[in-house]
Amino acid sequence: MKKFITLSMLFVAAIGFAQEDEESKLSVSGSIDAYYQTNLTTSDDLGQSFGTSFANRTGFALGMANVIASYEGEKTGMVADLVFGPRGVDAAGGDNDLYVNQLYAYWNVSEGTTLTMGRFNTYLGYEVISPVGNFNYSTSYLFSSGPFSHLGLKADFALSDDFSLMLAVMNATDVYDNMTGDYALGAQLGYAGQFLNFYYDNDTVLGFEIDYTGGFDLSDDFFLGINAAYQTSDDAGFYGAALYPQVAASESFTVGLRGEYFGLHAKDVDDLPSVFAATLTGSYTLENLTIKPEIRLDSWSNDMPYLDSDAAATDNLAAFTLAAIYSF
Repeated sequence: MKKFITLSMLFVAAIGFAQEDEESKLSVSGSIDAYYQTNLTTSDDLGQSFGTSFANRTGFALGMANVIASYEGEKTGMVADLVFGPRGVDAAGGDNDLYVNQLYAYWNVSEGTTLTMGRFNTYLGYEVISPVGNFNYSTSYLFSSGPFSHLGLKADFALSDDFSLMLAVMNATDVYDNMTGDYALGAQLGYAGQFLNFYYDNDTVLGFEIDYTGGFDLSDDFFLGINAAYQTSDDAGFYGAALYPQVAASESFTVGLRGEYFGLHAKDVDDLPSVFAATLTGSYTLENLTIKPEIRLDSWSNDMPYLDSDAAATDNLAAFTLAAIYSF
């Protein structure tokens, strides 16, 4: 509580400073979210949930409160992105009431080169921790299995109007107290909104991952997002691909589908389980409020990880979720 009150006072003071100084480039933004979820293929009291991050509680539940303070100078700047609530706790993998989502400073060395040091969201994958940055409210297996964020130093290069390059040296993924001296290397090559991503940490945590993330505007109202990845560490890991077609029915309502295939692999092991997950999401926006009804079905092969309404093992789970997200 003391931490929350102190941080709140700091942000109020920061807002006051920004209002007094019209030349200030300090800005504060953020979001809050909450949701209701009920299982369609099993009883809620059996405690069944999808094997992915976030939005896994039945009944009414909280997501997170997100407060982002940023300052942009002539050549330098900073971002402090703080999260309160269960979604942040799940991302941190602990029980802290405060999660530092991002905390970094940057230097625009030249028109085409930026250096960033600190903690920043991962460049791998299509989705992020904040629900504001995702179309679907629940998250994919690819996102849940890969890194959430990184702590290190990265350099972004704008090679041309279409080409970009990012190089990074970091702690191993999601490791923030480096007691072993092991580091990870990262790279991203971008072309016209399509990105090929690489990560390597010598099997410290994640091992090696290659990831493609991109999308195409097929028409004024139809967008297709794409994500595919392969990861291996000590001859075992995951692979998968996801498509994100989205159709704008009006200025305020969009409907989208995430179809994902995700599997596990290991050397000299056959018939490891895989899953196909289909998530249909509607997104209705009214001012700063976004309401998202969502139906999701996960179906596993070679595995029966769920229980049906009779408490018998089954290979599938379906649920309905209604989420409310407010951004400011």
